[in-house]
Amino acid sequence: MDKQIKELEKVFENANDLFLKKNTMLFETQVSERTLCGALMIELHEVIKDTKYCKYFVDVEYNRNVGGTLKTLKKTIRGSEEQIVTINCDLIVHSRGQNTFQENLIALEMKKSTGRQKDKGRDRNRLECLTKSPSQDVWSYGGKVFPENVCGYGLGVYYEVNFRKKSILVEYYKNGYCYYQYTIELDNYLVK
Repeated sequence: MDKQIKELEKVFENANDLFLKKNTMLFETQVSERTLCGALMIELHEVIKDTKYCKYFVDVEYNRNVGGTLKTLKKTIRGSEEQIVTINCDLIVHSRGQNTFQENLIALEMKKSTGRQKDKGRDRNRLECLTKSPSQDVWSYGGKVFPENVCGYGLGVYYEVNFRKKSILVEYYKNGYCYYQYTIELDNYLVK
């Protein structure tokens, strides 16, 4: 496993740990995915500001491809069947078009366990597409111009909250596949 993936895992793990410790009430009251993503965004921002990734931004539901062409201002991916799909990822860490060497760091898709299986599958497929390496997609001018479709995220995270079981399923994606998954027991964080 390369060094950057380990660094990005550590960034996410540190932010997630802070998020869970500070926001137990959100889980007890079973708030929306958007609210959870917003609270996690704050912790990711706090963690990355003290790392080599301090010039990156953490955004919820960001949908613009700043590095793209005028016709591709919306973020798109090339789907598994080569179709072009507009995306609106739940939470991303990226440079907002400022860094052609490594524009995209972390993409996170969050779902409640009660969500439809079809939607969960789409989120997982989106992470597979987003974490494809740039060499798996088309880059222009020797890798110095952003591709028309978004790819190359260093780490994809699927985050499924199960309020009933008080647990979170976390899956890590890289190079278009899920390479690791684990479950967090919320009882370790919830106030008793």
